[in-house]
Amino acid sequence: MSEHTPERGFDLLIHPSTNKSTAFTLEERQQRGLQGLLPARVSTMASQKRRILEGLRRKAFDIERYIALRALQDRNEQLFYRTLIDHIDELMPLVYTPTVGQACREFAHIFRRPRGFYVTPSDRGSIRKNLDNWPESTVSVAVVTDGERILGLGDLGANGMGIPIGKLALYTACAGIEPAQCLPIMLDVGTENEELLADPMYLGVPKRRLRGEAYLDLVDELISAIQDKWPEALIQFEDFLTPNAYGLLRRYRSRAFCFNDDIQGTAAVALAGVYASTRISGLRFEDLRIMFLGAGSAATGIADLTVEALIDAGLSRDAATERLSFVDLKGLLVSSRSDLQQHNLPYARDQSEMGFMQALETIRPHVLIGATGAPGTFTREIVEKMAEINQRPVIFALSNPTSRAECTASQAYLWSGGRALFASGSPFDAVEIEGRLHQSGQGNNAYIFPGIGLGAIACKATRITESMFLTAARALASCVAESQLDSGTLYPPLSKIRAVSAHIAECVAEKAYDEGLARRPRPDDLSPYIRSQMYDPSYQSEG
Repeated sequence: MSEHTPERGFDLLIHPSTNKSTAFTLEERQQRGLQGLLPARVSTMASQKRRILEGLRRKAFDIERYIALRALQDRNEQLFYRTLIDHIDELMPLVYTPTVGQACREFAHIFRRPRGFYVTPSDRGSIRKNLDNWPESTVSVAVVTDGERILGLGDLGANGMGIPIGKLALYTACAGIEPAQCLPIMLDVGTENEELLADPMYLGVPKRRLRGEAYLDLVDELISAIQDKWPEALIQFEDFLTPNAYGLLRRYRSRAFCFNDDIQGTAAVALAGVYASTRISGLRFEDLRIMFLGAGSAATGIADLTVEALIDAGLSRDAATERLSFVDLKGLLVSSRSDLQQHNLPYARDQSEMGFMQALETIRPHVLIGATGAPGTFTREIVEKMAEINQRPVIFALSNPTSRAECTASQAYLWSGGRALFASGSPFDAVEIEGRLHQSGQGNNAYIFPGIGLGAIACKATRITESMFLTAARALASCVAESQLDSGTLYPPLSKIRAVSAHIAECVAEKAYDEGLARRPRPDDLSPYIRSQMYDPSYQSEG
């Protein structure tokens, strides 16, 4: 709970961390100056949840449900998180992907109440002082974006603040990080989005983006300011354009407690799905050939972690790298091309240039992973070719939101004759083919980053390492039950996500202790200690 919470009176009802609304008991109303301020009947949290869900389900559009949930978060934090946790399957697609994509596009037009911290070029020299305006003295995790590559939607400028807000809601719901210890940060350095620049309602800096050394100097000042005010805070970089995503990760990974979720979180959740797929296909992980469509930060991050996993399985680095191939708009990434970025170079193959279909026929991958932001790029011809090559083709359409997926679940199953092992970044309904129900898994980063954060924060880690993400991927894969595998599902159900996050956190903390990166003394029994650190949004009077 926030240290700036009121003790009594009407202020209790307008502060989100203390408001219980109609659930204040008669005794509490008498003792805390609430008599006359509430209807007579005392509600339980369960009845309040019913009221919230009834209201949400009456609304016609998901964006209206998103606005209603944000309003609930702003007025009654405990009820918001209790409802989200207990109905995570229904509500996570509203709080985060896919609805958050529309919410970001319309952020300025649906703006109701400030949430988070904004940094602009005009704040240069004042960021540390401005952080003192934040009402909490303790921050455990800060999620930072500059809004230049929001999901698969591109440059949304300051509208991208919806992403840190949504991610931090999942930190609390999925891993129990205290809401008061979560800080969303928008690095508002302008936008190249012409529609936003012309929109009189746009709330961000109405200028072209800051670039070069001036941009890096501003980021440096922000990171230094966070480290000075909250030395133990975890910094998560989110939705930066690929060159900046890699550049900032290289710049800070050895001198700040940080990670990039698009690169490292996506990598771990995808790798976990690949691990799980081998339990169905019967193939050895170290024998897999994996092809990526898209060569940005997400795809290359998955490849980098997969290489480490293959090395750990006994391959040399060269042999591990040869297992992976990339295709972009210009075709297969080959060493003769002169347009490759630095992070692509290790994966450029010594082959002739060829298109996507020819690359499939030549390389014959077992696993096809899409991270393009380009919908429909896994065509019927592509899926049928994967099914021709493999008895159980593994097809991951990871681009978000749903409208950007490389193919739908129904397309993957129908075009593969029901044999595909399919996962996507956003949820899809189950698909029935010839009487058999196929339930796709959602390869959502929410399976990874909350647990990574909880484990690292709980042991007071000084750094986040690649081995921690490899550990997290294995921990996530181990949580997939045989019953899920029987239906072709490669991830555990969202309803189990808090238990999954706790397990990942325990494994990550163990790795931090093993690597000598934990500052907190090791508890005798790590598992109950981790769980004791998780915020439980229940009203105190209800137990």
